[in-house]
Amino acid sequence: MAAMGGRKAWDETRYLHWNFFGRRSLLWDKYTGDVRITFLPDSNAIVLNINSPAKGAALMGGQLVSSTDSLQALLQQGKSIWINDAYWLAMPFKLKDSGVTLKHLGADTTQAGAPAQKLQLTFEKVGDTPQNKYEVWVSDTSKRVVQWAYFPTAEDPAPAFITPWSGYEQQGSIFLSGGRGERSLTEIKVLEEVPQAAFQLP
Repeated sequence: MAAMGGRKAWDETRYLHWNFFGRRSLLWDKYTGDVRITFLPDSNAIVLNINSPAKGAALMGGQLVSSTDSLQALLQQGKSIWINDAYWLAMPFKLKDSGVTLKHLGADTTQAGAPAQKLQLTFEKVGDTPQNKYEVWVSDTSKRVVQWAYFPTAEDPAPAFITPWSGYEQQGSIFLSGGRGERSLTEIKVLEEVPQAAFQLP
């Protein structure tokens, strides 16, 4: 946490923006829980509050979604998207979230041959997929996460994928990484101010 800028800096970071592998862009107000998801390239959008996910709006095909059932389904989809995409961006800051169990698996090396300490993450009744498991490699040199492995269930003998975490850059008072092997999170920004209209749809 200290190598990423520190817990205080993370807590004081308010607005985060990023592009999730070219599929969609996200704007997140950590203080209020407001999120805007813009789908690419058609600019369909969902705005919601992750603390009150039943409230929000969706713009599909240039029209506001008025059907209650359709809107609620889209807001739930938006919440799931935020859970996934925010984890791909900010997982190192969430290692000690409530419901996360950390276990030190000892010294190891990454696929690139770098020495690291290996952690196991399991979950208890949190998120959309509490059955997942991750293994995370923390560099002995930089003290930052440099690789992770994803297991669809904690009992799986082998991961579904292993991906590096690279390209750390300072954004505001924290450090964030966008490099994920063959793909990258892009347009990563910590913003000082965002107009409230950014979390509203016409």
